[in-house]
Amino acid sequence: MSDKEASDKRIQEIMDHPSYRLAYMDQDFIRGEDLRPLRLEMELLKPEMCLDSLGIKSTVVVFGGTQVAPREEGEAMMAEAKAAIEKSPDDPSAKRMMIRAERVLYKSKYYEECREFAKLVTNHNKQFHDGEFIIKTGGGPGIMEAANRGAFEAGGQSMALNITLPFEQTPNSYITPGMCFQFNYFAIRKMHFLLRAKALVCFPGGFGTLDELFTTLTLRQTGRMQEIPIILYSKEYWDGIIDFQFLADEGVIEDSHLDLFQYTNSPQETWDVIKDFHGFEA
Repeated sequence: MSDKEASDKRIQEIMDHPSYRLAYMDQDFIRGEDLRPLRLEMELLKPEMCLDSLGIKSTVVVFGGTQVAPREEGEAMMAEAKAAIEKSPDDPSAKRMMIRAERVLYKSKYYEECREFAKLVTNHNKQFHDGEFIIKTGGGPGIMEAANRGAFEAGGQSMALNITLPFEQTPNSYITPGMCFQFNYFAIRKMHFLLRAKALVCFPGGFGTLDELFTTLTLRQTGRMQEIPIILYSKEYWDGIIDFQFLADEGVIEDSHLDLFQYTNSPQETWDVIKDFHGFEA
């Protein structure tokens, strides 16, 4: 090998080494432990800058379970459960499958009601075209899909904050392109849910919905965020899983903290609460 060939080879080795990569293009560097503060800041800044450029001023946040399915999916699950029971009437797992299928089918009404609620909100948006009260969800299936779908079917915009998970997490198809953001950090995602929020509606859901609800209630309880209506959709469901009055009776929250939220049971009632809170007609 000539001196020039040896020199060229060494130069290429230098340029191929990770140390030579531009810092902002070096994924190994960006994803390193020491760069977490930078990644957190970037997750805060990117959606904020994008929404500013789109003129999005405020949002109506909709939380709810991924397993709240449209009626046709609930009926399909029920048919599968019935087939399992007919095949093995005494099988505990088949009986359990039937119980869950019955509840999923029953809750399918919430999918349709969430869809209708999002249409009401979006029809208001279309009337004023001012970037206010845009539907915002977590971008997944179930209640999130229903809300984005309602906005889409009303001919308006909606946005979503998706999250990277160990299992596949794909945005639903009803979100407005350019208004769906992916997050790695739950904390920054929660912050973005509430930064522009003018209302929060919690439909029936599980751990994730409860986490998001109690984060919001705690921020309101401690005066760390703007006043907004926090609405629990379906008193039947929420009374079945949480006894808020018990918390007040036990003295672990104040009686006044029960006023931080309210229940509704129909799409129109929910929208009326939001309108009344903000003092406008629609």
